[in-house]
Amino acid sequence: MKKRHYEQLIVWQEAHKLCLRVYELVDRFPSKERFGLCSQMRRSASSVPTNIVEGNVKRSAREKLHFIEHAESSLEELDYQLFLSRDLGYITSEEFESLRGDINRVSYLLTKFRAGIV
Repeated sequence: MKKRHYEQLIVWQEAHKLCLRVYELVDRFPSKERFGLCSQMRRSASSVPTNIVEGNVKRSAREKLHFIEHAESSLEELDYQLFLSRDLGYITSEEFESLRGDINRVSYLLTKFRAGIV
């Protein structure tokens, strides 16, 4: 089966890996967070690769940049949600630092991706 164009983008690949890690992580959160923080984190995490995919098919640079900005915003939301999760004791400092490293990598790749559009 032929790969979709976005699947070849390193920025999408890394954002997808981050999303999978977040989904795995929040499965361990207390059940009281199921419709709160867990849901928010899943939405933020999945929004990053989703917006990369959607922006990638847009024809104009302006439209592409619009979706990349949404991906960057969702990534920042996720960063805070991880910070909160650590402070609430739902994740360890080591997990936080590891995921923050992934967020920084995706952020860097989004910046480079955006620069290639302009």
